[in-house]
Parts: sequence; structure tokens; C-alpha cells
Amino acid sequence: MSNIHTEINLPKSWILEHKKHFDLESLRGPINYIRNEYLQNKKIAPSTQNIFKAFELCTFQETKVVIFGQDPYFQEGLANGLAFSVNNHDSIPASLKNIYKEIKNDIGILHNKNGSLETWALQGVLLLNSCLTVEVSKPGSHLDIGWENFIKEIIYILNKKNNLVFFLWGKNAQKYMKYINSNSHLILTAAHPSPLSAYRGFFGCEHFSKCNDYLKNNGIKEINW
Repeated sequence: MSNIHTEINLPKSWILEHKKHFDLESLRGPINYIRNEYLQNKKIAPSTQNIFKAFELCTFQETKVVIFGQDPYFQEGLANGLAFSVNNHDSIPASLKNIYKEIKNDIGILHNKNGSLETWALQGVLLLNSCLTVEVSKPGSHLDIGWENFIKEIIYILNKKNNLVFFLWGKNAQKYMKYINSNSHLILTAAHPSPLSAYRGFFGCEHFSKCNDYLKNNGIKEINW
């Protein structure tokens, strides 16, 4: 395919911070795998220019909240590089509807009018899937191509900051809990917001008010959810 984006790059603010501790070698495996998939005419989500969108919209310096998803939406054209988010003209997916429902129940107001979470990202919310890509129509297909090592390194450098809030929803996100410094950050865990599990502890978790209370108590501007 002649139109492949051969450059898949982490944004500069993250590269500079990452290189203080690592050599970006952890990205070689996933990126080479994705390029090879494109050469076989396979469809990958999100598009290559959006793989690191979460890092592009939320710089290392501005990050104050981290929300973990699992892997991107596997339906063609839906994933946009931000966990749980879709573009503003797309229908709101079921998991995000449940997130919005919990926000309304928790703090009484929802600022978002559509399924795009860019407004959160621009406030310092890193919407991070624990796997950054997926083959279209094949959920979980890229869980073992090496993204996990990169995510561990991102958590390592985030641990250098203080008073972050980590949202770990579901078992896939919670496996990263052991890498987060619980003495320096607030870790909030609950069931995944998908319709299959939201009633097992996501609804009623009050994570959004707990997050804002923590930020406020540490002199950090709260998030307009």
C-alpha cells in the first residue's frame, strides 16, 4: 500500500521524558508489527496518525489523570486514539454511555454533549488504552504484540510526577496497578463500564467526584467531566 504512514511517532513532550529513562526500544516491536500488517492489506484501528493521539492531546507536563481502557474500538472508523472516545459525529458507544450515566449520578452534571473526549484530554486526562491498536473486526487481536512493555514504561515515567489520579476499570487495566506508586498517587478501581460488567461495581463507584476532591485537596485544578 503506497499510502502507508511509515512514521508512527510518539509526540515530542513524551519522547523527551521517555528518553530520560528508556530508549524507545519498546516501540520497535509493535510498530514493526503494524507496518507488516499494513503490507498485508489488513485494516488497523485507529489510523496510524491517531495511534498516539492520547499523548498528542495530553502532554506529559499537563497529565493529572490517567484513564485506562483495554484495546481500541474494533469497528472500522470508530477508534480515534483516545480510550472510550469516538468522534463527535459518531453514536456514543455503550461503555461511554455508562460512563456518562455514572458522571451524572455522581456529580449531577455532564459537560460533554457527544462521544468525543478531547475536552477531557485537553484538561490533562490521559485516555490510555492498555493496547494502542487492534485489527478491525478482531477485538483483542493486538494484545500480545508488545504494547504492554511500552505502557509499563509510560507508568514508570508518570510515577516521577506526584498526585496523579489513575482510573483502573476492569481486570485488564487493574493488572497495571502493581506498577503505580500508591504512595504518590490516587488509584481508583472498579468494574469495567461495559454493559456486561457495569452493574458489578462500576455504577456507584463515584470515581469522578473522588478524583476532583483529590485534585482540589492537592491544589490542582479539577476536571470538568
